[in-house]
Amino acid sequence: MRDELDLLLPAIFREPRVYPRGPRPRRPSWILVPYDKLTDEQWTVLSIYLPMPQRGRPCDQRARMDAIFRVAATEGPWRDLPAHYGQGASVARHFRRLTHAGVWERLLVALAAARPGSVLRQLEGLICRAARRAIRIRGIALIALVRRLGLFRALPGPPLMMPDPDLSEIIRRMPIAAQFARWREDLAGVLRMIKALKALHSLAGGRRRIPREVREAWL
Repeated sequence: MRDELDLLLPAIFREPRVYPRGPRPRRPSWILVPYDKLTDEQWTVLSIYLPMPQRGRPCDQRARMDAIFRVAATEGPWRDLPAHYGQGASVARHFRRLTHAGVWERLLVALAAARPGSVLRQLEGLICRAARRAIRIRGIALIALVRRLGLFRALPGPPLMMPDPDLSEIIRRMPIAAQFARWREDLAGVLRMIKALKALHSLAGGRRRIPREVREAWL
């Protein structure tokens, strides 16, 4: 009986499935925003916000910023950086040093105050995408700054999926104690309050994981 039913199916469904073994192939690192190397004018403005070079092995800061923005224009890892930009590991270390020095906070504040058409506005997409990677290091403090400045492009995903530290202030202002104190008289109101608190708690915490497809679509 089973063989007779199998004959009724198309041949593609009767063939045994073969699943490839081993690690899945790496996804290509597509350039998602317009990217080009820094012009002289852009570098002159950008260098104002960078820390002074420290003693030690010298490096070309302009070339390093070109490399950082090249990786930031994609969702790929540092190791996918083309060889002519330098070693991905070295560029990643330089990026971490800049991040700990507060470079991206300064650039975001300056970007929020910049007028349309200014040099910083020309680099808005690349600065915001580099700030997304800096959020992995700076954490919730940088997310709060991005939200307060209104530069939502610097968030790794849509705002509704990201944590919102300022919601704690909204929760603090809610008359929670007064509402719960009269739960006998207004049980329905207490239940609405609990529902609202649950929704705010979910929004304040954000999504635990944002799919790569969503991050790539969030330009």
